[in-house]
Amino acid sequence: MQIHALGLEDFCEEEYALIGIHTALEDYKLAYLLNKNLNTHFSKSQKNLEFENDKNKASFSIYNFFSKKYDFDWFLIANSFTRENQTKANGLLLTTETKTYLIPEKKKVDFFIKISGEGSFDFVASTIHKIKNIEQIITSYSIDKNSLKSKDFLIF
Repeated sequence: MQIHALGLEDFCEEEYALIGIHTALEDYKLAYLLNKNLNTHFSKSQKNLEFENDKNKASFSIYNFFSKKYDFDWFLIANSFTRENQTKANGLLLTTETKTYLIPEKKKVDFFIKISGEGSFDFVASTIHKIKNIEQIITSYSIDKNSLKSKDFLIF
């Protein structure tokens, strides 16, 4: 009897382009500016992207947009989650912050745009150029998803 084992590489991997954005803006302000400059219609998802391990719980905001013209799903995803921890010590209330990253190897990236579908290089390059022209954005660039160790966190 012959046994055939399937590995993860045997399944069709989702095609998507990934753009990194550096900005000090809040998520809703960034979504507004992207809508205004890219002619998109990002709206807040009903659920955040949530992860939980033994000691931490993190919730990353997601905005999504479906392009009927190009048949793409767009996602604007926050890369960091900050949680405040309060402890009492000697009658004092101390507050500390814990920052968790969706993609830890890209800690300097504030937001990701994931464009699901088979977009052309020119389309992604044009989108990046438009994002860079937004005054409140420091920079944006394409990220090779195959170079990420934590790329599985972007599958949802």
